[in-house]
Parts: sequence; structure tokens; C-alpha cells
Amino acid sequence: MSDLDLFKLLTGIVALLVSAHLLGRVFARCRMPPVIGEIAGGLLFGPSLFGVLAPRAQAWLFPATGPAASGLVLIYQLGTLLLMFLAGTQMRAVFSRRDGRTVGLVAVVGMAVPFAAGLLLAPVIDLSELMGRAGDRGALTLVLACAVAITSIPVISRIMLDLGILGTDFARVVLSVAVLEDIALNVVIAIALGMAGGAGHDAFGAAALLGIGSGNARVVYHAAVSLGFFGLLAAAGLLARRLLAARGRTAADLRSGPVAVQLSLVLAAAALCIFLGVTPMYGAFVVGLVMGWGRDAMGVGSEPSQAVNTFATHFFIPVYFAVVGLRLDLVHSFAPLLTVAFIAFACVVKAGSVYAGARWAGCAPVKSLNLAVAMNARGGPGIVLATLSYDAGIVNATLFTTLVLTAVITSLMAGNWLETAIRRGLLERTPLLTATGSGSPAVEPDAA
Repeated sequence: MSDLDLFKLLTGIVALLVSAHLLGRVFARCRMPPVIGEIAGGLLFGPSLFGVLAPRAQAWLFPATGPAASGLVLIYQLGTLLLMFLAGTQMRAVFSRRDGRTVGLVAVVGMAVPFAAGLLLAPVIDLSELMGRAGDRGALTLVLACAVAITSIPVISRIMLDLGILGTDFARVVLSVAVLEDIALNVVIAIALGMAGGAGHDAFGAAALLGIGSGNARVVYHAAVSLGFFGLLAAAGLLARRLLAARGRTAADLRSGPVAVQLSLVLAAAALCIFLGVTPMYGAFVVGLVMGWGRDAMGVGSEPSQAVNTFATHFFIPVYFAVVGLRLDLVHSFAPLLTVAFIAFACVVKAGSVYAGARWAGCAPVKSLNLAVAMNARGGPGIVLATLSYDAGIVNATLFTTLVLTAVITSLMAGNWLETAIRRGLLERTPLLTATGSGSPAVEPDAA
């Protein structure tokens, strides 16, 4: 890398980092998800604004190819891995037998119905206008279905923390359902990304060694590998916990261990995913999920190393979301009619199915409505789904823009609704009771 390329890379990172943090704080003060401010920070330097005002300067500072572009992509990819690792660690034991019926019905109905609706949507619309360079209709169909069904754990937990309701029974139900949905949909997304892997995956990895090409064999392979990968790491996590217990130690000792150990596990799992043909971010997610097991109710000593958490949430993750905004082109790739129609369809199907599931479980109409709006927030996972499918060539720039805007707008809708519900007395801030009788939050939010 030449001095000029290094200058471009460092200058671009500083611009994105500063703008992401500044706008993230502005949005937080306005009681909106900071992640949206981070995306807006990158949007300022992308083709939507900087590219319009000074196209040559924008192309010079953020080139599409070359060493500077590759360096920014590397940081972006590391941000994805650390974001998913921290998201996995947030999925602690929030489940309660008392909420079993509500959580089960809302999770099944609230995920299965939107996912099925997304599958049925594909034959109705012209996918050729939305397809990316991979040209895989099956993968695109799965992405659309997941985009309709997905729920954000980091964003909705952050919203509930800001509103002072994170320690309530309502929050516990929301997060319990979100955990189940995200784990199931993560497997489906991994399958879709594997299906669209293309020649790059065929030329390297387990699929090439086994002689697996395209078609149904490839779909079956990626479905089996995705499920098997999650199961393998889950079994490894259980074995590790037993070995630690035999030595008088707990999973908290591993989480508080050397930073190098945690990062090595994340990178090793990501590398294994690449070899198997699974998107690497899910390796980081499962490592975080395993490390998050066995937490106590208060979450004491349960967080990953403070060094990993702090550096990731202040550098890699803000830059990741800023790059998402940088890649948004609202001038050339924004389709207003498509965006409005998709947001309306996704909101009606998702919120309606969650409401139906909650009412089926015996929840009051007001609580069912609050659950429906809260579970409709797509936030970070919706944005990650959009960026991963765009990088894999499953969706084109137009659908990428639509999916990101859907995640942003639904998160804003959820925050505004819950704040209004609290102000009108339709949602209480009464904390849930622990075994000792003190209120405690079910989950702490991810910084993203």
C-alpha cells in the first residue's frame, strides 16, 4: 500500500468514525436508536450527499477499488464479526416458564406467518428487477422471507433501556421471542448466502473437496452444513463448560479471559465457516452465543472482555454501520414506490401475526398491540441481512436500499410507539421480580 492509499484509508476512517459518533449521540439525545445516526454519518460521505456536491472528491477519498477500498472492506468485515459476536453474548437466559405459552405462540406464529408470506411474495413480483449479480432466485426468495420476518434484539433492547422498561415482564417476553426468531432465521440466512456463494466457494472449501456443484445438491449441502455447524459449536460449548466445571471454573472465566483468546476463537470460527461455505459472521455469532450461556439473572461477570466490548463498540461497529450508510445511494438506487410498498407489507404481516399469536396466548389487546409493534423493529439484524445479501450478490442496489430503509423506519416506529404507550399509561415500567424480590433487567443492550 502506497503512502497515498494509506492516507486515503486513514482519512476516510476518521471521517466515518467521527461522523458516526457525532450523529449517533444526536440521535440518542433525540430518543432514537444511535445505530440510525451512525448510518446517517456514513450517508453524509456517500453518493447521496458528498457524491452529489463533490463527486470527484468523493470518488478520490472513497475509491471503489484499490488498496484503500480493500482496507476499508477489511475493517467493515471485522466490524461484522465483532457485532455478531457481541450480539450472541447478549442472548442470555431470559426465558421463564411463566411466559412459556406466550413466548412459544408469539415466536411460532410471529415468525412462521411472515416467513411464509415472504415466500409467497416472491412469485407475485418480478424478482429479475431486484436480483444481484449472483442471479440466484432461490437465495433471493429466502432473503425476502427473512426480511419480512426478522426482529432486532440490539435495537429493541436499546429502545426499552432508554424508556426504562428493560426490566419488565413485557421486555422479557419480547427478548425471549426475539432470541428464538433470530437463531432460527440466522440458519436460514446462512443457507441463502451459501446457495449464492458462486464460483468463489466452489473453487475452495469443503464443497469443492466433495465435488458438490450447483442445483439441489448444493441447497441440501448448505442446509446440512448450516444446521450442523450450529450443532457442532453448541456441542463444543457444552463440552467446554463440563471441562471447566471439572476444574472448578465457569464460562464467566472464559469470558473474562485474555482478549487474544476471545478474538482467536471468533476468527477461527469465521475461518471454519468460510471453509465450510457458511458466511463467516455466523461463526462469530455462535461463539458469542456459547460464551453467553450459563449467565446468572443479574448478568454479573457475564460480559465479554471489557477491552473487546469497548473497542468494538467504539471503533469497528460504528465504522461498520457508517460504511452501510456510505454505500446507500438515495439518488440512483432509491425506489420510493417499492420501499413504501415493502415496508407496508412487512409491517402489516409481521405486526399482524405477532398480535394474533399474542391474543391466541391469552394476552390482553393492549399488550398484544405493544408486542406487535415492538417485534416489528428490524434494526441491526435487518441491516446486517441487507448488507450480507448485497455483498453476496443476492440483491441489487435498489433492494439493498429498500431493506436498509425498512430496518431504519420500523425501528423508529417501534421507539415512538412504545414511548407514547408509556406516556398514556398503556405500558408499565414495573420491573420483573427476581428470586430475591429485586427488579433486574432481563437483558442489557448491545451497543449497536
